[in-house]
Amino acid sequence: MGILSEAHICQCFSRLATQKRNSLVTINGARQKTGQQLVDSVLSLARGLLQLGLQNGDVVAISAFNSDWYLEWILAVAFIGGIVAPLNYRWSFEEARMAMVTIRPKMLVTDESCYYWHSAARGDAIPSLRWHVSLSSPSLDIINKYNMLTAEMLVEQSVIYGSMNYSFAPEGAVIICFTSGTTGRPKGVVISHTALIVQSLAKVAIVGYSEDDVYLHTAPLCHIGGLSSAMAMLMVGACHAFIPKFEATLALEAIEQHHVTSLITVPAMMADLISSVRLKRIQKGCDSVKKILNGGGGLSDNLIKDATRLFPRAKLLSAYGMTETCSSLTFTTLFEPMLEASGTSLQMLAVTNSSPVKARGVCVGKPAPHVEIKICVDGSSNVGRILTRGPHVMLRYWDQIPEKASNSVEETWLDTGDIGFIDDHGNLWLVGRTNGHIKSGGENIYPEEVEAVLIQHPGVLSSVVVGIPDPRLTELVVACIRLRENWQWSDDSFKYSVQSNELFLSSTILRLHCREKNLTGFKIPKIFILWKTQFPLTTTGKIRRDQIRKEVMSQQLSFPNKL
Repeated sequence: MGILSEAHICQCFSRLATQKRNSLVTINGARQKTGQQLVDSVLSLARGLLQLGLQNGDVVAISAFNSDWYLEWILAVAFIGGIVAPLNYRWSFEEARMAMVTIRPKMLVTDESCYYWHSAARGDAIPSLRWHVSLSSPSLDIINKYNMLTAEMLVEQSVIYGSMNYSFAPEGAVIICFTSGTTGRPKGVVISHTALIVQSLAKVAIVGYSEDDVYLHTAPLCHIGGLSSAMAMLMVGACHAFIPKFEATLALEAIEQHHVTSLITVPAMMADLISSVRLKRIQKGCDSVKKILNGGGGLSDNLIKDATRLFPRAKLLSAYGMTETCSSLTFTTLFEPMLEASGTSLQMLAVTNSSPVKARGVCVGKPAPHVEIKICVDGSSNVGRILTRGPHVMLRYWDQIPEKASNSVEETWLDTGDIGFIDDHGNLWLVGRTNGHIKSGGENIYPEEVEAVLIQHPGVLSSVVVGIPDPRLTELVVACIRLRENWQWSDDSFKYSVQSNELFLSSTILRLHCREKNLTGFKIPKIFILWKTQFPLTTTGKIRRDQIRKEVMSQQLSFPNKL
């Protein structure tokens, strides 16, 4: 590999060590580092890893809360040509063991969130492991209990000899990032240096990240969104502010204390931030935020309105992407303060008469400049499978053998697993998932399309549509509904809602609403269920449809006949 022309995530070191030499680039509680101090820390750790015996292409599994040390470990392993496998600290050990058996790491690095993994991983549990390391600075009792090394030990034993240069793992791989596993076991996605660099450049160009930003790490570094945005901020030389994990109160305190200018969210995070502010009736410090990038699902109209009130000076964008594409494929601007001040609102996209939510799907914006997207259609419809290709796409799944070059059109594109179309303005619209459709009466129904209609009713806070087995139709369409505050559910509420101003909702009213919104008859849910708790989510805020479907099926014997 000709390293003169190859991208490497550690190329940011030159900027950090010169332009940001004496400027703060990481803040983790009382621990703060300048650009030069960060680079020195990473290089010292890299030397320690080399002298320990870590080799080019070796995999290092890391599971920890967000911190500056976590970021340094990622960079140090990448610098010596290793491959980092960030594991979710929320996993059980069995989930982590299955992942590690697949990726065969030589080293396991954790903080206090997962210390117990080390004792469980001894012996034959994970045969590939040679070293157990603590990312933080535990007590001597903890070190002895789990027979661990520490980062301090590695650095103390390192010897400076000559200059060092970064190297590459085979294929240019640098990260094995696991999918969030909404429908099954997470898969290890192999991400290259090039993919991270081009995605970082896209975020810099579209979101407007700069060296003046103070970026709050709200997303975990074990997820592609958190990793990709962290790399973008390293490239421009911004300052990184860390909290261990997302909690709305901690995030709001950090925003105020560090004058945070940029952060990323998923809908659940944004909802928690808004709820926390309402409960405490405070809104101090939020005026410093200038850029918010949302991912992991679209924001509802009400969340957009509330977000713009909470962060009045922030440009609010939403991105669509996935782990296999190293984060974002498309971007759309939901709110632009400068346009709002001039009287031109993007929030409802009223000027273009193209609302972000339609009966046919959800608009997720235009592709980033380096991203190529096409729709693979069947027949005369303009709706089909969403495919993509380009330098942002993963190398492969870890347990797959690298494929030889192919002339097949199908094999030169990555199938996202999503269904959608591109409108006349070049915007991509999502209709549903290829493997998530409901087969009812011989017709294909995409849950997202039905949900997009239901959410437009003023009494619906959120909804999830699933299919359950049915002997006649194959599957029945079931809608699980969460009500907005002050709304009540009653199957006899139709006549009351018409005759009074009381806020009632029922199956009858929602079916009528679907018809008024021109939803095709066979797509209208046959059963409506009042859901009284939060919908189960993955750690990235995505709906766990499989879990909801199981809960619905377990209760279906008690459902009244709605047919």
